[in-house]
Amino acid sequence: MDIEKSTDSLSDGEVTLAGQELEEHEEGTKNIFINNHDATRSNSNATLATFNRKVSAERKPPTDLWITPTGAMLYKDCLTNSTNSPKKSELDTNGYLVVRANGGLNQMRNGICDMVAIAKIMNAALVVPQLDHSSFWADSSEFQDIFDVDHFINTLQHDVLVVKELPSKLAEQQALWREPLSWSKGSFYKKRVLPLLKDHGVFYFSHTNSRLVNNGLPLSLQKLRCLACYSALKFTKPIEKLGSELVSRMKSKGDHNFIALHLRYEKDMLAFTGCSHGLSLEEAKDLETMRYSVQIWKEKDIDSEARRLEGGCPLTPREAALLLKGLGFPETTPIYIAAGPIYGNNSLSALLNYFPNIFTHYTLATQSELQLLHRLQNRLAALDYIVALQSDVFVHTFDGNMAKTLRGHRRLEGHRKTISPDRKNLVRLVDALDKTEITWDAFAEEVQQLHKNRFGSPSLRLRGKSPSSEENFYANPSPECICPINSSPSSTPYFYRFLSNLFDTLI
Repeated sequence: MDIEKSTDSLSDGEVTLAGQELEEHEEGTKNIFINNHDATRSNSNATLATFNRKVSAERKPPTDLWITPTGAMLYKDCLTNSTNSPKKSELDTNGYLVVRANGGLNQMRNGICDMVAIAKIMNAALVVPQLDHSSFWADSSEFQDIFDVDHFINTLQHDVLVVKELPSKLAEQQALWREPLSWSKGSFYKKRVLPLLKDHGVFYFSHTNSRLVNNGLPLSLQKLRCLACYSALKFTKPIEKLGSELVSRMKSKGDHNFIALHLRYEKDMLAFTGCSHGLSLEEAKDLETMRYSVQIWKEKDIDSEARRLEGGCPLTPREAALLLKGLGFPETTPIYIAAGPIYGNNSLSALLNYFPNIFTHYTLATQSELQLLHRLQNRLAALDYIVALQSDVFVHTFDGNMAKTLRGHRRLEGHRKTISPDRKNLVRLVDALDKTEITWDAFAEEVQQLHKNRFGSPSLRLRGKSPSSEENFYANPSPECICPINSSPSSTPYFYRFLSNLFDTLI
């Protein structure tokens, strides 16, 4: 099983956590963060005596930890809408598309952007999407609770008509929900779905995740996906305001720079991947019980250590700490944890031992500020998204939907530094360090060498043998939505089209 590609469907099932268990889990995590300044550095792993290579004692940390190496050329986004085209009207469409987004916030976000493109393909009016209320966190939020619905409608009005509800006559018809095929081409929707849409006047999609190919679409459609994802889907003003305030508070915690760490060490992800390294036997059993209870998760019998050594597990908090320390970040670096409740009784203590300046929305925001967001994980995830997007460095410990979306968004905003860990080789280095097979200096040198090309520098999106095995469109919307800044504006579109055409000839 390719665990990295299968995590996109993690939230597809009817996975819920009992309210009491969820609240206790949140409260426990919150208390750990609130007491983080009382944490003391552990010396249990500090004694390293065995060398397996000679490392210069004069080795210095990287000269600049906060800047992405982009070379001589600068980049900007290429987000445009069809402002020269008339606004779409209901009389001009072939019918209405009703969609129910599925998964967590970022899976739903990407799926909605695909639905905008699919509506364009079929010349359909898109009804404001419904959000998932049955995934792991059972969030009751509607679209308008998280996103600015009027901004969404107005931004897309020259490309796709978006309406708030179906006409009453169509709404009275019996809804027939269909699940479109994963990774479908545009021709699928034109040939298979469009005739049905014309016959019935309305079509219902029950799933939105990964329903459109990454590549092989017209340039205008790819740009529309970006417009939807990075411009139209704007969070509500209260969420944006609080998110900006949290960014300001993080900036004040140190020398104006901070890291956002997407620590994907949450119960649902660990249960799904079968990863329990560093947890107690009781905790590992708890994860196993959860995995076997969720029918849609097909893989049940998983060797946790074997998966970890293949790079298939989220980094533990300690492994994440060793990565950051090995890259040269000082222990005073402020770190914002962009994640849900971290699983494991002592999981966070290892991170706090190395980096005591740890913060989350719980510790940065006041109780009154968070009151309206209590137990609404998608809205809290929106806060985390804002802080992570604006962070000086973003680090993700697993390649899930939030990691993909933020990688792409940060590329679009001038290639903000984004560290994508080489998990397979990193965990082997950590094991060697723990066994005193290498010194700390050797470890740090290897970590820096492993990641010298994993900082989010400009690159074309990588293709693969199948859509599920290639780089996700939203993780790297280049070259379609990212253009080089050129002194001659008129030459940029030509260069952009040239790059896009060249890209389409690759593998």
